[in-house]
Amino acid sequence: MPFARSAWGVLGANLFVILWGALVRATGSGAGCGRHWPLCNGEVFPESHATRTLIEFTHRVTSGAALLLVVGLFWWARRAFPPEHRARRAAAWALGLICIEALVGAGLVLLRLVGENASPARAAYLAFHLLNTFLLIGSIALTAHWAVHPEPWRQPAMGPARWLLGVGLSLVLVLGMSGAIAALGGTLYPVGSLAAGLRADVSPAADLLVRLRVLHPVLALPAGAYLSAMVWWVIRARPTSGESPWARAVTILVLAQLGVGITNLLLHAPTLLQLTHLLVADLLWIATVLFAASALAAAPAGKPGEAMEATPAGSGAGR
Repeated sequence: MPFARSAWGVLGANLFVILWGALVRATGSGAGCGRHWPLCNGEVFPESHATRTLIEFTHRVTSGAALLLVVGLFWWARRAFPPEHRARRAAAWALGLICIEALVGAGLVLLRLVGENASPARAAYLAFHLLNTFLLIGSIALTAHWAVHPEPWRQPAMGPARWLLGVGLSLVLVLGMSGAIAALGGTLYPVGSLAAGLRADVSPAADLLVRLRVLHPVLALPAGAYLSAMVWWVIRARPTSGESPWARAVTILVLAQLGVGITNLLLHAPTLLQLTHLLVADLLWIATVLFAASALAAAPAGKPGEAMEATPAGSGAGR
């Protein structure tokens, strides 16, 4: 379907923008355009060829392009689907969230929460930035998914699937937000060895960002274990959800993320590995969102009569 393929393309473009934004933070280029927005150093096209200026300017240009792509996707969804269609609704969510994303990016510059700023306000701001970013790419992914699979969610009278999936999605969000804070702490306070980093993490004299960054690896292991178990539990509750490719994707990406995270820790977070870590986190979030959407549309386990009762009214099942 052309619309779905285009939606996946818009998602890919936004993932590129997200990774480039992480490069801006990792290289300290957030102040590359000064305290000017949307202009760069007061100019439409900056004359400076400084590396940090080029990195920041490129991020602004690609962010603007991503905004236009989402606007186009929303317009196409309005023309292609009826008002209550899920793909159209998800595209509307994406449009609202990318507008918030643009305002958040402007705020980082105008409030000077860039460069060497190590304030708690910056950490909180980046955590919210990550939350909004995840919701944005989740909405775009759902736009693509629902364009092809618009089946309504089944609502059984009993069943743990919704709660299991809700906790899993919440865990990925919290883990991502803690990762944003940990990445900021690692950028502003780099370490020369793992032992030195661990000593700094537990030192009462260390900066708050340094002490907070330990939360991410502490949360990662139990969160990864829960997500892997969640897939198994949900498939037992709704057997046909196991046919979704996203079930396997969640499990594979959990293992990949743990591997990349441990390597990132041991190698003291080189920039390329930071970007890889973020990319896998984005993909894990997308896979979890789409597994949840697929599972909630799957038939619940139980006797035939129970499954019929869980089928939405008017679907024609069991007639």
